[in-house]
Amino acid sequence: MEDSGHRRKRRDPWRLISRSTVSVVCVCFAQFALYLLSSFFNSFSIITLLFLSVMVLLGLTVIGRRCKRLFGLRGSAPAFVLTNILFIWCVYLVVIPQATSFLLDIIFHAELIVLLIGLYRISSGDPGFVNYEPISNTETYLEGLELPTSDIYEGSPSVESSLLLQRVRYCKHCHAHVKGFDHHCPAFGNCIGQNNHLLFLTLLAGFIIAEACYIVGASQITTSRTLDSDGRKVGWTVTLATSTMIFSILQVLWQAAFLAWHIYCVCFNIRTDEWMHWKKYPEFQHIIHPQPGETGTVTVTWFRNPYDKGIWQNLKEFIEARGQRSFAL
Repeated sequence: MEDSGHRRKRRDPWRLISRSTVSVVCVCFAQFALYLLSSFFNSFSIITLLFLSVMVLLGLTVIGRRCKRLFGLRGSAPAFVLTNILFIWCVYLVVIPQATSFLLDIIFHAELIVLLIGLYRISSGDPGFVNYEPISNTETYLEGLELPTSDIYEGSPSVESSLLLQRVRYCKHCHAHVKGFDHHCPAFGNCIGQNNHLLFLTLLAGFIIAEACYIVGASQITTSRTLDSDGRKVGWTVTLATSTMIFSILQVLWQAAFLAWHIYCVCFNIRTDEWMHWKKYPEFQHIIHPQPGETGTVTVTWFRNPYDKGIWQNLKEFIEARGQRSFAL
């Protein structure tokens, strides 16, 4: 069932260049806005600046969506991520090294190199595309399938060989079926499925480590903010280190929460798509049938997860199923 012949649609190079250009401009504009914020409110605490930065970024997001509707401007999420990485890297090279240790430099630069390689692999790799004949369309299959949860627990051969238990889901963004589908990741421009799920988690952890290193290095520079808060003008390097540190802190906060969610899903063998759209998949539905002789209708309550085999067994199966394929992309 694996689709070795699956090919994505060829992208128009000019369209890709235009979208990448929009993303580069958006990154520069956002970073400049944070720089101005840190410059005008240099005497404020980091907590206050974090709150103001969130407001500014939300405002820029609203403006970006208005421009998208009015002028049809569309950016590229992978290009946005790549540009932010390169921007932070350049700031680190220009501003940070004078205040950091050699070990921190090595860890930070090595982590960014690994991230760039990983970004290329996950964006260009096969997440687990499979090819179906029209008659075997997953949506049609699921609509006509009515299997009690007990059948899944008993592991009948007919169920185990079905598309349902292989957890093949349809991605509306890629217009393809993906084995082990978790979600479509706009930031990486690809689906997250069986073949690249572990790589996705590794990259997410890598971003947190790299940004944490940057925060540590930038904090050594931004200590001078308190020394200059008596009214003297703070240098541009300190302001730039402050604004990029605030940006990195915001990134770490949401990425840590996102990573925690995916670790939870791995531990309990549930996918993001399955958790959000469990009513689409019969095996997650706890169906209550009326007792013999009773009148009533079949009701569906909250889902029950037939794939959960315990945390340790779930982790073992996840690593065995995805470990080798994730890093071989």
